[in-house]
Amino acid sequence: MVQNNFSRFRGANKYILDDELAEIVNVSMALEMPLLLKGEPGTGKTMLAYAIAESLGMPLIILNVKSSMKLVDALYQYDTLTRLNDSRFSDSSREVSNIEEYIKMGKIGQAFVSDVKTVLLIDEIDKADTDFQDDMLDVLDQMEFDIMEVDKTISAKNRPVIIITSNAKKDLSDPFLGRCNFHHIAFPGEETMRKIIGVHFPDLKKEIMDACVKNFYGLRKLEGIEKKPATRELINWIRALKADPDFKLSLLEQGNVPYLGVLYKKSPDMKLVGNAISRSRR
Repeated sequence: MVQNNFSRFRGANKYILDDELAEIVNVSMALEMPLLLKGEPGTGKTMLAYAIAESLGMPLIILNVKSSMKLVDALYQYDTLTRLNDSRFSDSSREVSNIEEYIKMGKIGQAFVSDVKTVLLIDEIDKADTDFQDDMLDVLDQMEFDIMEVDKTISAKNRPVIIITSNAKKDLSDPFLGRCNFHHIAFPGEETMRKIIGVHFPDLKKEIMDACVKNFYGLRKLEGIEKKPATRELINWIRALKADPDFKLSLLEQGNVPYLGVLYKKSPDMKLVGNAISRSRR
């Protein structure tokens, strides 16, 4: 029987949470509805699931969706190859005639059979086709699925907290959207980003933070960039600057941007940014 043990989420040690996001998380848990998060990479969609698990003391189970994935793969896998090998070689400790010995739970299955309430992160759902999306929500609505090979129904012991992320690369179906709560996480503004940096670098000098934030947001405004640097890249860039014994704040304040390869991962973007920096320094 599914149990509903609702605890409020109030944030985590290294996750900056605004009131609106906290409210939709708690409403979704209270209503036992999946929460669909959209937003560009680096806005903290995936990390929210980690923060909820940390804050509420729940195990986190992550389903990384692939374009070729079938729903059954997320529910369970029947290891026919191992069973065939065991039937050929009699030294196996398993009973070959017992098919259940060869059933392994997928990520959704693991959340269902867990003895404790879990956080289930379904990451990048927009990679899957429409049938996968809609059939998955059928399973999550009913909190059960069938294992056809053994004619057995798996029912959730505890309803998981379900977080679904999308990078909006593909439209989701209306039935899918209608069965989720929704929140769009905007890219952090400068004030919020300063708080995020402060969490990761509590001893960072204000003048260094000011110069890093100014350069970072200036680079994000450049037109023609295919993959803008996100929060992860900014954090790693600051780490690189701190690790450089020859780093000089004055150079950064003058528009010099070292370690562009930490911020940008595509050659055309690197070239475009490098040219823009050169022009600005003339």
